[in-house]
Amino acid sequence: MLSMPPMRMLTAAALSLLASTMAAGAAGAPFDGRWSVLVLTQSGPCDPGYRYEVNVSQGKVIYAGDAAIGMQGTVTPSGQVKVSVGQGGQHASGSGHLSANAGSGTWRGGASNQQCSGRWEAERR
Repeated sequence: MLSMPPMRMLTAAALSLLASTMAAGAAGAPFDGRWSVLVLTQSGPCDPGYRYEVNVSQGKVIYAGDAAIGMQGTVTPSGQVKVSVGQGGQHASGSGHLSANAGSGTWRGGASNQQCSGRWEAERR
């Protein structure tokens, strides 16, 4: 992912961010483990979708990818997810909910004057 077009990087960043959202929580124990996150674009010029694997340990997100992406996110004890991610001039944010083995939510992001949005789905592996 080192030389992706800007919108592809944004979509990748959004996915990574959303994946990390599931993991980076104050009450991480219920959500610890390996998660697979699918990010789908529903509006805008971003790539249609990506799937990423993340590991959650003690409520912290451990991104397993190679991209240099800045991520911040939380998962409340009830599973509410809020996350933001950025790379260069690109940014994305997402929110949603996790249950014991699955989760879903929405994301929105952009770079310059291009905006994208969509949904994400997660499943415990």
